[in-house]
Amino acid sequence: MIWIFLPAKRKRLATENIRRCLKVSEAEARRIARESTIQCGSIFMEVLSFPKLKGTMAGHVKVVGLEHLTRYKKSSERGAVIMTCHSDNWELMGGAFAQNGIPLVGVAKKQKSEGADKFINEYRTLIGMHITYRSGVREMYKMLDEGHFIGLIMDQDVGRDDGVVVKFFNQATNFVTGAASMSRFRKVPIFPAFMHKNSDGTHTLEIFPPLQVEKTSDKHADIKLMTQRLAALIEAHVRKYPAEWFWLHDRWKSMRVEFEPQEVRDFEKILGIDNLRADDFSHERPGS
Repeated sequence: MIWIFLPAKRKRLATENIRRCLKVSEAEARRIARESTIQCGSIFMEVLSFPKLKGTMAGHVKVVGLEHLTRYKKSSERGAVIMTCHSDNWELMGGAFAQNGIPLVGVAKKQKSEGADKFINEYRTLIGMHITYRSGVREMYKMLDEGHFIGLIMDQDVGRDDGVVVKFFNQATNFVTGAASMSRFRKVPIFPAFMHKNSDGTHTLEIFPPLQVEKTSDKHADIKLMTQRLAALIEAHVRKYPAEWFWLHDRWKSMRVEFEPQEVRDFEKILGIDNLRADDFSHERPGS
């Protein structure tokens, strides 16, 4: 039902992003886009089930690699960064961490609707998460020092002044640097973690070994190098489970709108991209 009522412009955005990233046919791209959109309904229903899932999480989400977090937790008084993306039910992921003894701080974007914002945060808190907004940087660092784990979803587009351009699906892509910056500044590790859905409707949450940002005299290079590594991990997960990623997001908007075509071409050369042109992004540039 969600796909049926979705505006044609948004369908076209998702389909074109998939076609370009995965190099699949128009029909296959549309199928993946449709499946990706339909799953939003099941995500919402699972969020509504949080009161019930709170006591049955172990049977609903299988956690693989939890020992990476628990081992670190025993050896350090500080927390760490957990990096993930909008794949499968990312809201459920936060609850799975919390219910497995990981004191997770979810970094959320404030919803435009006050009612919607209050609703989703109440349910996130109900399942065991602490929520802070992206603007609450001081609170994040404070809680990190107190032993909490900061959950950052880092696959959404940001303004050019808030990101760094790295290679993602063989495209110059503006990426948020929060995970790498926080890790470098506080000297704490980053734990990549991704969720995917099983055939029986349950989920698997996979936690990977920690990554540490190298701290040299070149802060920008350190952050960019780690951000590129994280982008590659997200890409690998999306390629494995393409229908579970949120393709409806206009992921390359800032590259299309805030960067000049020559800037994009220069980034392509630096990143070793030789088969993509600046005007190959979905939708037209402003004024065209």
